[in-house]
Amino acid sequence: MNLNPANDKEKETRVMHFPEHGPLDENGKEVLLSLKNVNIDFQNGDKTVHVVKDVSFDIFKGETFSLVGESGSGKTTIGRAVIRVNPCAAGEIDYKGVRISGKIPDSLDREVVRNIQMVFQDPAASQNERATVDYIVSEGLRNFHLYKDEADRVQKVENIIQEVGLLPEHLTRYPHEFSGGQRQRIGLARAMVMDPELVVADEPISALDVSIRAQVLNLLKKFQRERGTTYLFIAHDLSIVRFISDRIGVIYKGRIVEIADAEELFNFPLHPYTRSLISAIPIPDPQLEKNKVLYRYNPSMHDYSTDEPELVDIGHNHFVYGNKKELEEYKTLREKDVPLKSVEIRKPGEQTSETTPEQEENYADEEILSAPLHDTGSAWYTILSFLLVIPGFIAAYLFKKHNYIRNYKKCKKGATIGLCTVGAIVGIFCLLLIMAVL
Repeated sequence: MNLNPANDKEKETRVMHFPEHGPLDENGKEVLLSLKNVNIDFQNGDKTVHVVKDVSFDIFKGETFSLVGESGSGKTTIGRAVIRVNPCAAGEIDYKGVRISGKIPDSLDREVVRNIQMVFQDPAASQNERATVDYIVSEGLRNFHLYKDEADRVQKVENIIQEVGLLPEHLTRYPHEFSGGQRQRIGLARAMVMDPELVVADEPISALDVSIRAQVLNLLKKFQRERGTTYLFIAHDLSIVRFISDRIGVIYKGRIVEIADAEELFNFPLHPYTRSLISAIPIPDPQLEKNKVLYRYNPSMHDYSTDEPELVDIGHNHFVYGNKKELEEYKTLREKDVPLKSVEIRKPGEQTSETTPEQEENYADEEILSAPLHDTGSAWYTILSFLLVIPGFIAAYLFKKHNYIRNYKKCKKGATIGLCTVGAIVGIFCLLLIMAVL
């Protein structure tokens, strides 16, 4: 046991380059990326928002690990932390066993950029409209000089642009001349021309037509098959990730609630939130979809007041988040080895226990927004505070105390301007009075 953590830290800072291979887990799989108790915070005015909370998972070399959850759950935040855009408030991110979060040597930072690429959700916003496709695709090659001469650079760019389904004559055009699907192919070419080991795909197909989605997914699988590329695939649609993922992690409000192999997760969705996501997958038959019973997840169903929850492997490489009582129930369900039914079709005129009035009321009462509902920041608060200075300052104090930040700022602004105005008027009046006396 090492009793001198300072030596570990000193040794860690001496690592200037990544090793050829990452560490192996207990099953002999190479761990390419590892997140360990990662927390990510953002500032919202005077309030600190904990966006990602104690997230831990490993991604093995050559696999597709999908991170799914609703909008705002922290998926993209984690992806951006992997490429060192978002800093970690706590925990660490390791690549091939070497820490890449926080302050690292410049040489290591360049290797992160070289080995980890990102395909963005919005191809239009992530590409320079004034640059040609040739410049966009070859920018990484130029920055890292990954070519022998100009002819070699041109050859590499033409090869990758054809691999993604475009033509060499497209290289002289600009992004605005292409459709959304073609732009995403350009973004994919820009990432894959660097021959990265890990690609963070941030909902790369959510903005595309259904027919184009399959083509882009096939391209991703093609690169994985031919180059051994590893993917962190971020999405909110479970119906898509089921067919491209080796393992799936489900995230809810910044916390991982379940991790399992793709088929394992769909056959045995143990956490209630995972069940709600699966039940939301559309059914192609409109009649069945009309009679489908949506399972609505209510966080108040958990009682974590005395028994703290944690993410635990219950067997079959299946991790679930819960307290001891819940984990025992999950483990019992899994040991029965009977696939769990997540989608229920209601017969015409039939009512089910899934949608009782009590559940509807509880679901409606769930806190959806962290900010108060009436924190609008209306301009009337500024006007009234300007006219009524002292009540304006009192209102600002009360709004801030109860986290009405927008209203607080408006009242403070109006009251401050009003106080300055009153002071100016009193000053001018006193000056005129003095001049009249003299």
